[in-house]
Amino acid sequence: MVASSREKKWRKNHFDLQSAVHGTESLSVKRPIDPQTKERIAPAHAFEVKLEPDAYNEEKYRLFENYQSHVHKEGPGEISRHGFRRFLCSGMGQSSRLRNGIEQKLGSYHQCYRLDGRLVAMGVLDLLPDAVSSVYLIYHEDVEDWSFGKLSALREISLAIEGGYQYYYMGTFLHPLLSDPETYTWDPLNADYLSRLSARKYVSMSLERHLHLPPRAITEQEKLDFPKERLAQLQAYQREGSSTATHNGAFSAGMPGLVPLDDLTNTIDLDIWPVKLGNMIAELGDLKGWSSCDIGDPSSVKGIVAELAAALGPELVRQLVVELG
Repeated sequence: MVASSREKKWRKNHFDLQSAVHGTESLSVKRPIDPQTKERIAPAHAFEVKLEPDAYNEEKYRLFENYQSHVHKEGPGEISRHGFRRFLCSGMGQSSRLRNGIEQKLGSYHQCYRLDGRLVAMGVLDLLPDAVSSVYLIYHEDVEDWSFGKLSALREISLAIEGGYQYYYMGTFLHPLLSDPETYTWDPLNADYLSRLSARKYVSMSLERHLHLPPRAITEQEKLDFPKERLAQLQAYQREGSSTATHNGAFSAGMPGLVPLDDLTNTIDLDIWPVKLGNMIAELGDLKGWSSCDIGDPSSVKGIVAELAAALGPELVRQLVVELG
């Protein structure tokens, strides 16, 4: 579409993010008229960006393989299809809803960047009710000079604006918040949440509130007092916990940049990591149930804190205090 003189004049003095990011796409690129054939000249290359479900395919894996080996210097034995699936293809599923007249996508997606039909970069996004969360970005070594980190951030900000999302998060850790696996909303990782994580393998705060569950294990005697419908809901909730108990978390997924679990336990004593509880400073080892938690269980309090420590690294951990609301 050819811009009018008025539009051209406006663009000289104003920056419009959405026009800028979409201006490079094949359908938006100007096609001047060939003076000899009188036909419009097609661009030399076709650049396309498409938001797709976070499903696995071989094309995406090959891109991941190139990125991990070239950028993170990982060897063939450290890169696997299983690790790729666990790390970048096992998100929240997909759905959509209408919000203020706009169809808003929800769930885990891949934003795929293709040049002449070839996948050259891919952003991994969690689309939440109020936010676009940027999880990861991979790109091929052939386009490493194209500043895909900046380009993808601008594209994702534009996506947040166009989709009616309120926030844009750059990163995977939104501490001290955890995403509800049922509603994709966020809840504070406070003492109440930690108690529930210690009592159950699977925690959805929306269901916990709906079922009026206490922040501890439910006794068999208490279940006898549940109305029939509520008991059925509780049993379904507990079955969901059993089906997710085998999730191995970031360590087993081989998330790049994490301190390996064995190295973590040798370099960081999580028991003495200071934690802020209200106005009081204590140590994680003082938390109720801490000693019985399995550090390798990503659904436990210790497992969650271990993943955070592995992302931060020993030096930062020694300088920081974990704050729980």
